[in-house]
Amino acid sequence: MKGLLKRTIGIIIFCLCIGSIAWAKPDFTLFDSGAEGIVDYARYGTFEGIGTDKYKYVIKDKKGLAKAVGEGIYPNNKTVLQDSQYQKFLSEGKLEGSHWSFLGSKAQANFYKWTTAPESPAVKLFYIAQNLERAGLYKQAIKAYYALIIHFPRSASWAQEKTFVWYLAPVALDSIKDICKKHPEVELKLVEAEIKIKTLDDTKVGNDLVTVNPGKLIKYARKQREKEKVENGKLDEGTEGEKRKKGKKERRVEVKKFTNGHWQLRVKSKPYIIKGITYGSTPVGQSAELGTQEDWTLMDHNKNGKIDGPYDSWVDKNKNNEKDEDENIVGDFQLLKEMGCNTIRIYHSAGNKKLLRKLYKDFGIMCLMGDFMGMYGVGSRRGFTDYTNPEQCTDILYSLEKKVLEFKDEPYLLLWVLGNENNYGVGNNYKDNPTAYYQFVNQAAEMIHRLDSEHPVAVCMGDEGDLDLFAAHCPAVDIFGCNAYRGARGFGGLWERVKEICDKPVIITEYGCPSYYEGKKQDFAEKEQAKYLAGCWEDIVLNLAGSEAGNALGGVLYEWIDEWWLSGTGYDPKVHDTASRSSGPFPDGWGHSEWFGISSQGDGTKSPFMRQLRETYYVYKKLWNEKIDNYSADENKKILKDLSENNILKQKNKIIQKNEIIQKTDLINIVEETKKDENDSRLFPNKVKVLIFPLLGIQVLLVFKLLKKNEKEG
Repeated sequence: MKGLLKRTIGIIIFCLCIGSIAWAKPDFTLFDSGAEGIVDYARYGTFEGIGTDKYKYVIKDKKGLAKAVGEGIYPNNKTVLQDSQYQKFLSEGKLEGSHWSFLGSKAQANFYKWTTAPESPAVKLFYIAQNLERAGLYKQAIKAYYALIIHFPRSASWAQEKTFVWYLAPVALDSIKDICKKHPEVELKLVEAEIKIKTLDDTKVGNDLVTVNPGKLIKYARKQREKEKVENGKLDEGTEGEKRKKGKKERRVEVKKFTNGHWQLRVKSKPYIIKGITYGSTPVGQSAELGTQEDWTLMDHNKNGKIDGPYDSWVDKNKNNEKDEDENIVGDFQLLKEMGCNTIRIYHSAGNKKLLRKLYKDFGIMCLMGDFMGMYGVGSRRGFTDYTNPEQCTDILYSLEKKVLEFKDEPYLLLWVLGNENNYGVGNNYKDNPTAYYQFVNQAAEMIHRLDSEHPVAVCMGDEGDLDLFAAHCPAVDIFGCNAYRGARGFGGLWERVKEICDKPVIITEYGCPSYYEGKKQDFAEKEQAKYLAGCWEDIVLNLAGSEAGNALGGVLYEWIDEWWLSGTGYDPKVHDTASRSSGPFPDGWGHSEWFGISSQGDGTKSPFMRQLRETYYVYKKLWNEKIDNYSADENKKILKDLSENNILKQKNKIIQKNEIIQKTDLINIVEETKKDENDSRLFPNKVKVLIFPLLGIQVLLVFKLLKKNEKEG
């Protein structure tokens, strides 16, 4: 979690925490859905500079295009005035007030208000598209998202607190792909579309290089989709499979690539999906930042000869912060086993190997063994790591070598994880020379492979990091791992981008959501956390071998219990603070650092022993104990459908209405290109109190930049 949403050159994804939307009858009917299902833009204008930073679309027949797209979609802003339902809403006073205040309202009123709002075209398209999607009007939503890509691919915004800039077109692109994937009934597919954004370390969108290929929307029949799905489901090992049949010994843990390009993690020759969690049992009052945090593998506060969290914890069923007679000691390891967890992540060190052996032997749980690789200055002996300094790199490699030799033969070792969001540059010089870091990681991976031939090596980046540099300089790394916090629909275009750029299997080494929601009751907040995290797991499952991208190996949920020190300097680790270090794609728009646990420590008086299990625990207990039949996409979808039908995630199709308002945002000033001059951008009103990031958990490009002054840059 450390480094989440820190300033970085690169891209991460910012999205609204909304869940999957079940196919159902649309919330309302459009008066004019347009003359064309797939709009032939070449018929109404000309494309220039496709695939370059000079791209633009010039309308030649505005009237014809307006008729083709239908009401509310640029450039059609008049047809809605003829809609009798619009006229009725208007006469009844249902459209009074600011259009921004309608973002959380019913879909039909929202649509009418935004379609007629005195707002810029790109901003209108942005919110109209997400509202049409919310309403179940998926084909029209695709039209709106695609119109944004066609007309306004360089539209951008920045946060009012001046920490980042993000672009709208990548949002629209991934939104279309997500709708087409999860709603095959639309029978559409977006092909060849690509938006690349090269940024500098500032917030001047005018000096960013944006290359655009809007691609094409094509008809994609269900029969064709089903045929491809069947082909994806054929996990043929090719010559490797033949060699194995003839007696070639497999490594204890390895990643296999099938002939269809999909990947699978195997332990002792059997498929292994990482159902992981960041485990710890930090007592209330201790702080890693203050240097008072103990090693959880060694803690025995009650002096009974057992490690506290793993063996002495108990569940406060009625949440009265007292240990009642029927609340027996169960231990975290047993709770994790019952939950279906099979993996925990150790970031850098573990002092009790005997405990980890019992974790594996008695509970069937393995470990991702990590090394910070100089993040936070750890291992450099200087408090700051310079990846161009041979002496410092040698120190880190020497320490890593000792670790590998110490743990390589342990039965609980699953694989090695190098780094933890090192691209955020905390305590290191990654940003000054990212290439040096990736070369160093590759050197470390080569060393590990020489010492340990039985376990794969993964890297851990903050979101995508610099994928192109990783691809170019890390051939020895087996797995691309990343900490990704993108929203309730999962990880968007991450799977496809990794597949395209470096073709490695993927582990989400951290994903999570706080269980605090400002202004809402705790029960409500915990339900929102559960919905969010169920959506993340669904996305992982849908990208396992045999389905979709086929490169997911699993994920690591962040985290087991709340840690009361994470709000940082100036906050008391004895107090469960609701402060947030940063905004983010979470239920109320803020990353409340001390509330990411799927179990609570209650009022803290019984720490580190008491657990108040949150709804997420029980949702994941269902998800992680379901059989995933041969990585079948259909079976995986059925699991989540059954979950919804069992009311564990009831009313899933209404999540957007509940989740989408970001309460505390005073965040965004939209900066949008104008038709007159692509580089003449303007700030929109500072009055905006809410902003919905529409994304279904998909991509909103965040380019983290340092704003030095308040400028209106193109």
